[in-house]
Amino acid sequence: MSQQPPRRHGTRKPYRRPTKDPVRVLAFEALRAVDERDAYANLVLPPLLRKARAAGDFDARDAALATELVYGSLRRQGTYDAILAQCVDRPLREVDPPVLDVLTLGAHQLLGTRIPPHAAVSATVDLARVVLGDGRAKFVNAVLRKLTAHDLDGWLERVAPEYDEDPEDHLGVVHAHPRWVVSALWDALGGGRAGIEELLAADNERPEVTLVARPGRATAEELLAAAGEDGAVPGRWSPYAVRLAEGGEPGALDAVREGRAGVQDEGSQLVALALAAAPLDGPDRTWLDGCAGPGGKAALLGALAAQRGAALVASEKQPHRARLVARSLDGNPGPYAVIAADGTRPAWRPGAFDRVLVDVPCTGLGALRRRPEARWRRRPEDLDGFAPLQRELLRQALAAVRVGGVVGYATCSPHPAETRAVVEDVLKGRGGPAAEAEWIDARPLMAGVPELGDGPDVQLWPHLHGTDAMYLALLRRTA
Repeated sequence: MSQQPPRRHGTRKPYRRPTKDPVRVLAFEALRAVDERDAYANLVLPPLLRKARAAGDFDARDAALATELVYGSLRRQGTYDAILAQCVDRPLREVDPPVLDVLTLGAHQLLGTRIPPHAAVSATVDLARVVLGDGRAKFVNAVLRKLTAHDLDGWLERVAPEYDEDPEDHLGVVHAHPRWVVSALWDALGGGRAGIEELLAADNERPEVTLVARPGRATAEELLAAAGEDGAVPGRWSPYAVRLAEGGEPGALDAVREGRAGVQDEGSQLVALALAAAPLDGPDRTWLDGCAGPGGKAALLGALAAQRGAALVASEKQPHRARLVARSLDGNPGPYAVIAADGTRPAWRPGAFDRVLVDVPCTGLGALRRRPEARWRRRPEDLDGFAPLQRELLRQALAAVRVGGVVGYATCSPHPAETRAVVEDVLKGRGGPAAEAEWIDARPLMAGVPELGDGPDVQLWPHLHGTDAMYLALLRRTA
């Protein structure tokens, strides 16, 4: 009797449980929060990182990678959407948002980092299996395999229109900005192609963490010494600024934990310092921050006012933001008050202040480095929504300052509709009574800062000054 060959069983590979990578799971959770709740990554990510560190899952390198995955995916979202659309057999709007978030994380690892392609695909597919299930993970795997056909430059050659045919659309795809934002920034900046490309590229760079030493409470030298020689360098323009090295942790410094210093972009510091330095006619006893939340400028103004024996009133409409202002001012050496009040319906008598700052709500197009998701949320019609509020806040600020006093109108946007157009309309009385005020040239009050334009107002730029694109107009009440 002949021996029968052994029965062959199926050749299917044994089931492998997906590897749960805490870094990528956290990045996915952050993207879902941004998408589902319209949250901002700079508010969502820190508590997730703190929780992961407390659980012992993360070290500093893990936190850095998670931060890069979240911010990089959000900054380049429009570009990655254009590329993914070439790899998916249906319109992207028909892809479930959680699946699209996983694909975007994979695209950023493949096209925007130095992670080897095989590792990027494998890690992303494992993430998909953990958060989406095996079925949709197969779809993710198929799409990412197509994505590996080209590097970022190769894909851009295929998906971006030629510059000569459509400059705004070309720049929008290459530099990951909506077309209308490219157009608006280009109008505000002026000039040719080189300048706008430098600005858009700067918007996609990870911003430095900049500290402010609050005068009379801390010094830049103290912060530099505490951070160590390799941990920080002086600011470019503000005497109170210190720039932390990449990966530097502000909370590790005693001055920051104690509220004697804080995190504040150097552009915001320059705005507060310019208002404080503007020449006055008459006394200098009472200052107002009319849109004070979350409190960074108020804390700097409060410290500067205290050195002169002046008092600060910090007003913020939203009670929860007013509490943040109070926290920022806690321990200020001079007199101050924090109130929850609407700047368009003043809780103070006219002419009560010597200096007034209104850093008005805006589209935030000047802070796209810090809030990269804002570029995809904002719409051109948002400008019309902010316009009446911005004008009324400036009108009421001019009413709040005494004759001879100074008002600073500031906004974190370079869009002309939110900057000079607002000031000119208020001064001409469009939509309300004409303000009796004159321009002050703000440029000499930012001594040493180059390329501030023709004045009298000032526009800062990420690519020129390393700051957010802050705008400042200074006005003196004349009658």
